[in-house]
Amino acid sequence: MKDKELVKLLQNNGWSLDRIHGSHYILVKGKQTLSVPVHGRDMKKGLETAILKQAGIK
Repeated sequence: MKDKELVKLLQNNGWSLDRIHGSHYILVKGKQTLSVPVHGRDMKKGLETAILKQAGIK
């Protein structure tokens, strides 16, 4: 999955973009914060799974 696709998936599940710090998108939902690296290429499967678990999607 591309990094931008992951950000869009998170936004569709209630996360909102708080700020961009360098190449990392910081998303928030309530009091939770999530950092997603955006480097313009496919994410590794393990990192993708870890982010989705933190977000409560997987």
